[in-house]
Amino acid sequence: MKVILIEDVKNVGSMGDIIDIKDGFARNFLFPKNLAKTAVGSNLKIIDSIKKKKLVVAAKEKKEAEEIVAKLAALSCTISMEAGEDDKLFGSVTSQDISKAFELEGLNVEKRKIILEEPIKKLGVYNIAVKLHPEVTAEVKVWVVKK
Repeated sequence: MKVILIEDVKNVGSMGDIIDIKDGFARNFLFPKNLAKTAVGSNLKIIDSIKKKKLVVAAKEKKEAEEIVAKLAALSCTISMEAGEDDKLFGSVTSQDISKAFELEGLNVEKRKIILEEPIKKLGVYNIAVKLHPEVTAEVKVWVVKK
C-alpha cells in the first residue's frame, strides 16, 4: 500500500514522503494515529499545504531564536556560590542555576536548552553553549564567583 506520511515516523520516513508499506501497518498503526494518509491526488495537495505551513512556522522560530542570540551575546552572567579551599564550590552550578540567572537579566531560557557537559564545580569564567534552535546556538560567558 502506498501512503503519504503526515508526520515524521521514526525508522519509517519523514513528513511528505510517499512510501510503500504493508497494509496491516498502515491500517493498525499509521491511520489510527493520523500519521499517514493514502497516496491519492487530493491528499497530495493537503500534504503540500501542511509542508508550507510548517516551513513558515520553522522560519519564524529560527528568527526568534536569532533575536535571542543577539541579546545573549551582549550578556555576561554572574552566579555567586559558597566556596571552600582551592576555589571548590560547595555543591555545583547546574543548567537550572544558569537559567535562573538569565531570568534575573530579563531573558527566559529553558534549562534544557543550556548545554553543560558536566556541572560546574569550581570558581571561574566559563563559556556556556545555549542551543535555542537546531540551527542556532549561542555562547554565553558565565562568571562563577565566591559569595
